[in-house]
Amino acid sequence: MTSQPEISIPSTSTSTSSKPYTIYNITLRLPLRTFTLHKRYSEFTTLHTTLTSQSSGSQPPPVTPPPKSYFSSTIKSPALTESRRIALEKYLQAINTDADDQWRNTSAWRSFLNLPSSNVSHRHHAAVNGAVSGQSITDPVVWLDYHRDLKTALHDARLQITKRDQATSAQAQHECSAAAKKHLVKAGTMIQSLEQGLKNLGNDSWGKERLGDGEMRRRRDLVESAKKEREGLENLLNAMATKSSLDGAIAQATAGDREKLVNAQGHQNGKKATTGRVLGKETDRTRALDNQGVLQLQQQLMREQDEDVDVLAAAVARQKQIGIEIQEELAVQKDMLELLDEDVDRVQGKIDVARKRVGKIK
Repeated sequence: MTSQPEISIPSTSTSTSSKPYTIYNITLRLPLRTFTLHKRYSEFTTLHTTLTSQSSGSQPPPVTPPPKSYFSSTIKSPALTESRRIALEKYLQAINTDADDQWRNTSAWRSFLNLPSSNVSHRHHAAVNGAVSGQSITDPVVWLDYHRDLKTALHDARLQITKRDQATSAQAQHECSAAAKKHLVKAGTMIQSLEQGLKNLGNDSWGKERLGDGEMRRRRDLVESAKKEREGLENLLNAMATKSSLDGAIAQATAGDREKLVNAQGHQNGKKATTGRVLGKETDRTRALDNQGVLQLQQQLMREQDEDVDVLAAAVARQKQIGIEIQEELAVQKDMLELLDEDVDRVQGKIDVARKRVGKIK
């Protein structure tokens, strides 16, 4: 079940047409974006009538919109404007939060709020849970939702790896490793689906919602970044598992085994003690070494593995910092676009006023 958007009507404005009317500015906050719609009162009444006709049994919504006023106008009465704004906000919020979703599932509701069709949500829910087998993502909105779920899976994998590093018992480490591996496998499958979805764009399989070249490059960069992050987490998990195996092997060695390994000159009953080394399994690096040299070589290899783990951890930290900086930059760009939108509206209003004056002069 997808979360419902947050709906509010924080303000109103007046149109600049020849016959002015009140505009209600509806703000919708979605998981990925926030946008504003501009509606007049008559559109609310039309929505209410359509919702009643499209619902099961022609049942009206839980709250009715405020009645039309025949003796006063919102243009001349700020008090009436404010009371109607509050009533319309409660009307939308009542439908949005009602336990019965029959009105939210209608095409009238989604068209009024410029929301994607209900089948998009169903396809997204099916894709995330693996219900759509062998089918790739072919909807731009679902693609973004799916990418958000991918980031969640990577975050959960990173969290489990951190818990594994902090665990003190072998059982807890094993459980955390299994959970992290599960999230990484899920992330790998989701990355493949996202890549296939981008390939389908070239075959015009996304219908009318064609993405531009810049957006396509951005989405490819998102997929590549997710792939690198997943590979880094998987390498980190494998390195931690290898280190734990070596630590366990050393911890299980008996005191006698250690003595045989480090003391090649020991004797037993007047004879030279066996070293326990199998010549058939020697390598080029160990063949010329005594037992003490083999032990030192093993310790050197463990130190190198520790250094590799530190390098991977630093790479993961850099990826995290890059993600934070990208998020901050997107927030700044969003604010700039909102300011630009306000400037465009203000300039458009001035142009409309200028056109009226020119019309009067003519």
